[in-house]
Amino acid sequence: MSTEATPAVSIAKASKSAFEASQLIDASERVRALHEIRIELGASKESILEANEEDMDAAQADVDAGRMSGSLLKRLDLRKGDKWESMLQGITDVANLPDPNGKISYASELDDNLELYRVSCPIGVLLVIFEARPEVVVNIAALAIKSGNAAILKGGKESNRTTQLISKAIQIALSRTKIPDTYIQTVQSRAEVSSLLELNQYIDLVIPRGSNELVRNIKNNTHIPVMGHADGLCSIYLDKSADLEKAVRVVVDSKVDYPAACNAVETLIVHESLLQNLWPEVAKSLLASSVILLCDTPSLSALSALSPATPNIQTHVRPAPPDAYTTEHLNLTLSVLTLQSLSAAIQHINAHSSHHTDCIVTESTDAASTFTRGVDSAGTFVNASTRFADGFRYGFGAEVGISTGRIHARGPVGLDGLVTYKYVLRGKGDKGHVVGEFGSGEGKKRYKHTPIHATSLPF
Repeated sequence: MSTEATPAVSIAKASKSAFEASQLIDASERVRALHEIRIELGASKESILEANEEDMDAAQADVDAGRMSGSLLKRLDLRKGDKWESMLQGITDVANLPDPNGKISYASELDDNLELYRVSCPIGVLLVIFEARPEVVVNIAALAIKSGNAAILKGGKESNRTTQLISKAIQIALSRTKIPDTYIQTVQSRAEVSSLLELNQYIDLVIPRGSNELVRNIKNNTHIPVMGHADGLCSIYLDKSADLEKAVRVVVDSKVDYPAACNAVETLIVHESLLQNLWPEVAKSLLASSVILLCDTPSLSALSALSPATPNIQTHVRPAPPDAYTTEHLNLTLSVLTLQSLSAAIQHINAHSSHHTDCIVTESTDAASTFTRGVDSAGTFVNASTRFADGFRYGFGAEVGISTGRIHARGPVGLDGLVTYKYVLRGKGDKGHVVGEFGSGEGKKRYKHTPIHATSLPF
């Protein structure tokens, strides 16, 4: 069979064609498409949640058999709490955001009637690969449509039933608009993904969301640019000036609110001066929430003297194993480390974290400034839970993922992270403009490079 006849090539070509066609469709139609998607998902809610229940039952069997982690199972549940309504609200939030395209970030007059503009535009076709969470299909579809990008989505096999119905609802909604219904497509098999990763002539960016192994595998098997993060190995440092109430609230929320999330704290670093006062109180609050503490020798010794001893101290306080500070637990387990200074904490975080989100609890402005400048992570927080590292909470409507890289986009990737830019050069002279007229010799023109104040293209 020729390469041109494979299903993956057909999918990729359809995405590229849909993307190209969409560039001449008014931005208001993309907003209308998002509202249609919310309506269609609402109409399909019962069948989607039934499919999700089937996925959950199958996943529970895998957990019971030791083939799947409990944290992955929790991410799969679309029926938990207000997840469904939050998913739908995210569509509306994205629809209401300003269009990220057509923004001018640089404008200059090179010569009389010769104007240069740097204007934001979509990236193209996105291939997004993620694990478990079926609502990611909706999040990414909304962001892709609003930002003018086509997308091919691959969820984990554990959510196949749910993602298929969500994808169907999205395509039905798109069919009621001028946007091609192939603008958002989903694939189900690893073989399709492997083939798609070879198609750099059609796909412009790969965004993996999932395990470290998944991200590594994607990066090693494609020439397409990859944007994403692997581990969410987040840390909190309790500075010597830390306030007790702030420390308890920030640490407990960062660990307990949703321990399976990539922005949950995994390592707590305690300044050595806090071992006999603040640390035991923080530990009591964590133990009250059934958090298992993997402690180094100093922090372990400090807890042995607790009086009265907490009921679960014997079962939930343990010596830290050698890999404690490089492990993303994704459950109610927290590694604890004692260090002697802020600089040592910064060094440890930079050496051991995944550069996702790290926090300091401090009353010192100088310490806060040093921490936020010194820690090389996508998010550096002061006196605030690491769980705030999220596109929805940042006001992005939703996020396509969290990037721990340093190029193009970093942190939660919303609309602005899904656009690039192009240079538009506009000649308004009667004869057109040619480079040969410019230079340093006699009779040659000099470039003016005069800034232009513009927020959008004048045509």
